[in-house]
Amino acid sequence: MKRNMGSADRVIRGILGVAILAAGYYYKNWFGLIGLIPLATAFISWCPAYLPFRFSTRRTPAKS
Repeated sequence: MKRNMGSADRVIRGILGVAILAAGYYYKNWFGLIGLIPLATAFISWCPAYLPFRFSTRRTPAKS
């Protein structure tokens, strides 16, 4: 797996994942477990939805 997520994308997904999990816990609803998906993708820095479009938010190092 080649990383395809930048740091800003990871932070946003992490916050969103925690918020979804917290909402699920607050409302006592199993749908809150959906928050594990953005947390997992933020943790591994890889999003499978980006693959078909060859999209990446990761900055490439400057070649010298």
